[in-house]
Amino acid sequence: MPHEKKQVRKGAASKSSTGGNSRVRAVRTPSEASELLDPAPEKPAKGAAGSVQSVDRAISVLESLARRGEAGVTEIADELGVHKSTAFRLLGVLENRGLVGQAKDRGKYYLGAAMLRLAGAAAARLDISQEGGPVCRELADELGETVNIAVLDDDAAVNIMQARGAASVTAQNWLGRRTPLHATSSGKVLLAHLPPTLREGMAARSLARFTPHTIVGTAAIRSELETVDRQGYASAVEELEIGLAAVAAPVRSHDGKVIGAISVSGPVYRMTEERLAVVAEHTVAAAAELSRRMGYAC
Repeated sequence: MPHEKKQVRKGAASKSSTGGNSRVRAVRTPSEASELLDPAPEKPAKGAAGSVQSVDRAISVLESLARRGEAGVTEIADELGVHKSTAFRLLGVLENRGLVGQAKDRGKYYLGAAMLRLAGAAAARLDISQEGGPVCRELADELGETVNIAVLDDDAAVNIMQARGAASVTAQNWLGRRTPLHATSSGKVLLAHLPPTLREGMAARSLARFTPHTIVGTAAIRSELETVDRQGYASAVEELEIGLAAVAAPVRSHDGKVIGAISVSGPVYRMTEERLAVVAEHTVAAAAELSRRMGYAC
């Protein structure tokens, strides 16, 4: 007689034998089996807490790639303790911003070029702060005025270091202050050494006039920047504030790129035309010394 085939109900127990031994296993539905192999992704947290968690996870991804060199989605997910879809989403956002890249032939991810730019900017600022202190102090002592080091911060110059000379005891504190590029000596130096496209874009903007002496207008800005480039330093006399004059010179990194500006400022009654020429000479020399400390072969 033909053997009858018995159907096993879903969820019922069935027997299987291996080497004469029997064991009981549960027969699961396809969806149940799938969940065992690939658990459902966790639901994203909502609100501010979710945003903070996403940022924290993104940073963890970058730190993981920094340690590993490269890694796949599964490796990242395992290290973070998240579902693969979450890791894939994080990597996608980071890749769109250039912070990670993907080797298409292997599917592995690695730190992208944008990370190099960020690291370079941080390193330059850190180094110029470390090396700039003695140079600022010496220049302030020589001239008796306020000395600042400024770096580019988007569309402004931000002062990251300051030293005051004997004559500047009542001068205001410029440390940490963001100042406009077109109306300050440091800003003009930084603006003059931007890539041509960025420089022209800034010059073409509608720029604020802070005093009657502020230089505005595309043609006037362009002419001023040509002067800065030609003479090797910038000056600003009552262009940001009435009664204030300043001179600045470029600071270069080891590759010749301008990474900052060192400036000397003081009241116009001391910073006469003749005095400005002397201050400019000292400022250019100080900028060259700081550039040398930064690895630039002057």
